[in-house]
Amino acid sequence: MLVVISPAKRLDWAERDVTVTQPDFQDDAIRLSKTARNLTLGDLKKLMDLSDDLARLNRDRYRTFSDAPEADLTRPAALAFAGDTYQGLEAASLDADEMARAQDHLRILSGLYGVLRPLDAIQAYRLEMGSKLKTRRGKNLYEYWRDQLSKALNAQGAQIGSDVLVNCASQEYFGAVDPKALKLRVITPVFMEDKAGTPKIVSFFAKKARGAMARYIIQYRLTDPAGLLDFNTGGYAYRPDLSSDDKPVFVRPYSS
Repeated sequence: MLVVISPAKRLDWAERDVTVTQPDFQDDAIRLSKTARNLTLGDLKKLMDLSDDLARLNRDRYRTFSDAPEADLTRPAALAFAGDTYQGLEAASLDADEMARAQDHLRILSGLYGVLRPLDAIQAYRLEMGSKLKTRRGKNLYEYWRDQLSKALNAQGAQIGSDVLVNCASQEYFGAVDPKALKLRVITPVFMEDKAGTPKIVSFFAKKARGAMARYIIQYRLTDPAGLLDFNTGGYAYRPDLSSDDKPVFVRPYSS
């Protein structure tokens, strides 16, 4: 099965001794970076609700974004992103066989790069999918990417012989995928914390669990959706009473 996750705002730019691949939508990333490069500091602040320092950092990133970057300017995507989901994924600890499987079965949705494989080389950037960046394709990134993301996921599902996509991405990112164009069955796991008998979604824990679920799918080489229900990383357990076929719910005792 195919699994998708979101990128992260925070980056880990440590050097990695791995062979990288080129993103499928490299030309689109270059095109969007040029659009972002033309924004003023004030525009960038407003576009992504940034502080002055972060706006300057990302203005400088877009000013130096290269059409043909040298190797020292890029990092493999799954190792470069460092947010909550990636704490659960722990991509750096995957062995060579697991990373090879991830390269085929894991995709990262991106506002700048569209769809990334784990080892795709990315330049440092920040561009959230929800950003209202105007382009010739529309008034925001949802309009820019919608058709392409669905086609790319359909093609990868066909390549690996799977008709199931496990959505471990956030609503912001998966909302860029056109459900009408997607030919894959979508299963969206939900992760909750049980505090005093009332299960609730806690954002930080849910993000980390989504990364852990992606890792679980890769490490156990899951092909049957039924295998998802055995997920127990971090103390989670499947709750059939709260679940539906395409939205399995996993709950664990809350701990602050």
